[in-house]
Amino acid sequence: MLALLVLAAYLLGAIPNGLLIARLKGIDLQKVGSGNIGATNVFRCVGKGWGVLAFALDAVKGFVPAFFFPRLLEAAPPWLGLACGVAAVAGHNWPVWLKFKGGKGVSTSAGMLLGIAPAAVGIGFATFAVVLVLTRWVSLGSILAAVAVAGSGVWLYGAENQLLAGALIAMGLLVIVKHRANVRRLLNGTEPRIVGKK
Repeated sequence: MLALLVLAAYLLGAIPNGLLIARLKGIDLQKVGSGNIGATNVFRCVGKGWGVLAFALDAVKGFVPAFFFPRLLEAAPPWLGLACGVAAVAGHNWPVWLKFKGGKGVSTSAGMLLGIAPAAVGIGFATFAVVLVLTRWVSLGSILAAVAVAGSGVWLYGAENQLLAGALIAMGLLVIVKHRANVRRLLNGTEPRIVGKK
């Protein structure tokens, strides 16, 4: 049963919401903008409202497995929520339906963390919002939010739940690695901003 829940979490995470939303508007998201199937590319290439919808749906598919799946069992092990959440993020990043070429996992990770570590994700959201308002770079906001979540996770949970703290660090590193192309563009001064001209 535990393995089935983790597998179900992966398959839920693998639903390409951004790609499906763009197709409804007649746009192939993999051929426009950055080519990424995530909410940021939907925001840029389909529209702001659609981008917000994609972000929300991707967050939900991280939150549901992390928060609700363990509650389906009478005596779920304490690690099940984390395992299901990580599986959902893995599904988003490497979806079986798209030959394992998916998004960067920021929205899904945020939803997952909201289910298991709400205080850390609150700090991450605040960091993201401040950076986005000041710079209009979604990528930079995502990277610094990942760092903030990892750091606050160690601070808030490290003493009592080293597994969760370690997972937050690993997820933060994954977000940074998935943004390596963005980091290069930021360093080169060619990273596009979410609104306005550079």
